[in-house]
Amino acid sequence: MQPQVRVVDRFGAVLVASMSVLCVEVVIGAIALVVWGQTQESPGLAYNTMGILVLVVMTPFVAAAGAVLAALLSVGVVMPLLVVAGWLGRRFSGREVWWWAPALAASGTALPALIAAVFMETGLLVCLGGWLVVTVALAVTALVARRLLLPNRPRLSGGAMFGRVALYGTFTVVTAGTLASIGLYAGIGYEPPRLSTERVAGTWSDGKGGMLTLTADGKATAIRVETFDLDDSFEPVIHQCTGIGTWKYDPGAGPWSQEVAVSVDNCPMDTWQVFGTPERPKLFVFVGDPDTGDLYILQHREHAVSYG
Repeated sequence: MQPQVRVVDRFGAVLVASMSVLCVEVVIGAIALVVWGQTQESPGLAYNTMGILVLVVMTPFVAAAGAVLAALLSVGVVMPLLVVAGWLGRRFSGREVWWWAPALAASGTALPALIAAVFMETGLLVCLGGWLVVTVALAVTALVARRLLLPNRPRLSGGAMFGRVALYGTFTVVTAGTLASIGLYAGIGYEPPRLSTERVAGTWSDGKGGMLTLTADGKATAIRVETFDLDDSFEPVIHQCTGIGTWKYDPGAGPWSQEVAVSVDNCPMDTWQVFGTPERPKLFVFVGDPDTGDLYILQHREHAVSYG
């Protein structure tokens, strides 16, 4: 029987298996993305309650869209990959061999990954990483679905294959989540640098003319440092602050609770918080409503760059 006929005959089972594996991979990818995000430099923005509510409401629609996308990928990519891999195996190896599936997945995704890297202007490592992730995802999906097409294996229905994928997939997801939790608990996540009064002292710049100079004896000098109010429509109104005052560093209970309180005459300046890296520490305040995530950032002048 020709491989194309086998795929057609087992279309429903292969479709269920492929979609199930793709869904498991999406969940594992989401866990990996969360962990990666936790390792990136971040000011630790406040949760947007409305955004969380919208996410909860949209979850069923996102799941439905994901199922449709998984079906399209299964029919348009995974099944043709299985057909071609089977033909290549018999043509060049004399029989169907498993490694043609990952080989095809790797070669087939190389050009799209390169094109995406060029248009998105990503680095070589990012390009290679994305290509490897997509290759592994397609190869694993194809190899699992291929189990349904092997003549020397007991015939499995789509429901039985779904049960196996659900069982092993759940175990894999739980394992990935546990390892991610252990890693984050062990400290692989990002934390702001620990500062001190001595490290805070100096000149901080916004990269566009605003400077805040803090001396070791507690004096502060602001030159065109931006401060923010909200108008009647809750839009931020920018003021430029120039004046002399005082400052104080509060180490708080940990890296995330560090604060630099600056008081300048006639300037309603918010308390500055800390993020950045030990080599490039930054001070920031929220622009208007913290839920928007807009920041006004100062960086130590010897490291200062321009921010939009």
